[in-house]
Amino acid sequence: MREALTSTAIDLPLLRRGKVRDVYDLGTELLIVTTDRLSAFDVVLPQGIPDKGRVLNQLSLFWFKLLESSIPNHIIAADIKDFPASLRPHAAILEGRAMVVRKTDPLPVECVVRGYLAGSGFKDYKKTGSICGLTLPAGLAESQKFPFPLFTPATKAETGHDENISFDQMAKTIGFEHAETARGASLAIYEKARRHAETAGLTIADTKFEFGIVKGGLIWIDEALTPDSSRFWEASAVVPGKTPPSFDKQFVRDYLETLSWNKTYPGPDLPAEVIAGTRSRYLEAFRRLTGKDLPGVDGAPSAALLTPPPSSRADPVRGRRRF
Repeated sequence: MREALTSTAIDLPLLRRGKVRDVYDLGTELLIVTTDRLSAFDVVLPQGIPDKGRVLNQLSLFWFKLLESSIPNHIIAADIKDFPASLRPHAAILEGRAMVVRKTDPLPVECVVRGYLAGSGFKDYKKTGSICGLTLPAGLAESQKFPFPLFTPATKAETGHDENISFDQMAKTIGFEHAETARGASLAIYEKARRHAETAGLTIADTKFEFGIVKGGLIWIDEALTPDSSRFWEASAVVPGKTPPSFDKQFVRDYLETLSWNKTYPGPDLPAEVIAGTRSRYLEAFRRLTGKDLPGVDGAPSAALLTPPPSSRADPVRGRRRF
């Protein structure tokens, strides 16, 4: 197993270092490098997950290509041989985890689509009976499928928590035309992706998209249906009232919830078995969705992926922090 890449240093202007991605300015274009950093509860954890960035980058490329008929995306180049010559000395770092993309004016909202009642949506529903201003029937259970997918936008925070907002609030922020286009594209992408995932035995419980404006039109940017941005469930195990096994970072969240951590920086160290379990789930999601193993990495046996994360309630907490 290769070491996790948690930071990059390329001789280019660094526009921003996000929770996972380092974005460099190429002049008229951007270089996005997806590291192996892992954030949980809005805190970047001390350890990265080996191969995670390569999974996110190459799975995004898979979806961008598969779904490009729904809406244009920002990809210019993803193969190192097609990158500017000045980047080729960095090939060892960039290979498989970087893309050159168009510059856009990103929308200041995240476009969330929910097919099932889970996560922050379930928490909001329990408190108010609604999600993002959408009133739902009483008595719904966690993990229950909605009759039709819900579009539930959220604010986009570089630090701290995103907050769920209504479609009307989104329209006031970015204009009704862009809001309506983003909603339509999000629902169309989700529906096509959901059908594809079902052929791989996975359910996409929810996911989020980001869009940017180029010459007045909307294009799909950032990442596409990855284990960081989506909740992938084992389809055969989806039962209302229960949380199905997942192939995303919920495995890490579940472990962190067993700690005496106040969910603020710095985060706790992750034990080796949680790092390995998270890596295996990301690799398995890639394998099942794309139909092949991540290049250079053997696929992980799926039989071991349905076990819950280890509990550390009886162990001393290392670093007591937050997700």
